[in-house]
Amino acid sequence: MTINRASDAEVLNDTPTMRIVIVGGGAGGLELATKLGRAYRKSTAVSVLLLDKHPFHVWKPLFHEVASGSLDVDMDGIDFRSHAANHGFEFQLGTLDTLDRTRKEITLDSILDDDGAVLIPERYIDYDILVIAIGSITNDFGIPGVRSHCLTIDDTHEAERFHKGLLNQFLKIKAEKKDSPLTVTIVGAGATGVELTAELYKVADYLRAYGFTNIDRSSLIVNLIEASGRILNALPPRIAVMAERVLNELGVRILVNTKVQSVGATGVFVDDGAFLPSDITVWCAGVKCQEVLDHIGGLPTNRNHQIIVNSVLQAEDDESIFALGDCAAFEQGDGTLVPPRAQSAHQMAAVVATNIQRQLKGQALKPFRYRDHGSLVSFAEYTSVGVLSYMTKHRVFVEGGIAKYLYVSLYRLHQVALHGYFNTFLMMIVGRINRKLRPRLKLH
Repeated sequence: MTINRASDAEVLNDTPTMRIVIVGGGAGGLELATKLGRAYRKSTAVSVLLLDKHPFHVWKPLFHEVASGSLDVDMDGIDFRSHAANHGFEFQLGTLDTLDRTRKEITLDSILDDDGAVLIPERYIDYDILVIAIGSITNDFGIPGVRSHCLTIDDTHEAERFHKGLLNQFLKIKAEKKDSPLTVTIVGAGATGVELTAELYKVADYLRAYGFTNIDRSSLIVNLIEASGRILNALPPRIAVMAERVLNELGVRILVNTKVQSVGATGVFVDDGAFLPSDITVWCAGVKCQEVLDHIGGLPTNRNHQIIVNSVLQAEDDESIFALGDCAAFEQGDGTLVPPRAQSAHQMAAVVATNIQRQLKGQALKPFRYRDHGSLVSFAEYTSVGVLSYMTKHRVFVEGGIAKYLYVSLYRLHQVALHGYFNTFLMMIVGRINRKLRPRLKLH
């Protein structure tokens, strides 16, 4: 419920017995809202509200496809309001600002139009159970020039901004018939940086079919910079070797053991004093939570602004607040934190949904246990590689068509969680039809 302080008493008369508020409509937050909405859609005693700063959802592992133009958010995104209406919960647009745990109330920033005028003033929303699932952003580590001169793909807005800049640069090459290629520098060779790199070469390959006849792979230079000793440092070395082979075949310039000292408007300065010219620089290095979570409402957080949670994913000192996904710091038995991955958010959402229902019934809550099912990395339409640990303690390495099929299957599991098996099957059919009817790339 949205509360105007001047009329608290009037509004509270219509308050359901229990109000569940979920902040963040990413992979975990939207799956949780969907599960709880279905569970309580016929109940007048429990209501579910989802809040997000965007009006639609796109699965975060696909943001690099938004950046390349392979995925169109207007066509492929999930409208929160429509989804909420179909699954028994409420949606409101808003960005978390403050938390008052004494009043059990959060504050949402005012919403502005494109000219900066206030559309909706600051709002107060009360809760009985609060779930924080606002995800993470890239970490600039305080390096000079990153915020001023680098693009990110932290959200779909930034990804679309990158896409437009990329098309504009290729348009210049086409119009001016330049021989000098477009240089893109990607800082951070984790899964996002590596997958984005491959997507850029796919764009260069496809543009010739849309009138860019003087553009091919030779029109593109990609510098992939990694501070550690190898790409995909969080994955097994064998995956990194496979990935490096694919990237070398595409023509990527890989620079490992290379730290960025500063970023300028025309390029990147690295630690050996060299300057790498760059037309577009993308920052994909490091992960941290949004700073709004730094001790918000006095909640315990770590240095990456993650909320420290207990064994059942509640905030350490508040049983009415849960956290899940990238913004939750859950310490495993070996002392490591659950990694910021889509599968982590998916697993946490399932446990939080169960625990909220159990809490409302006065039952003991279920402890969370993370199960690493492996990792897959896609190189656009060229190939995929990965490691699985699904039904065995031994790792199984896959590549090629099998890995690509499994990579797509991860997204299908997310769709099933949101839409069910039958609707996901229909969406697969529509997707195949669209691949015949729609351009292979978004061209605007």
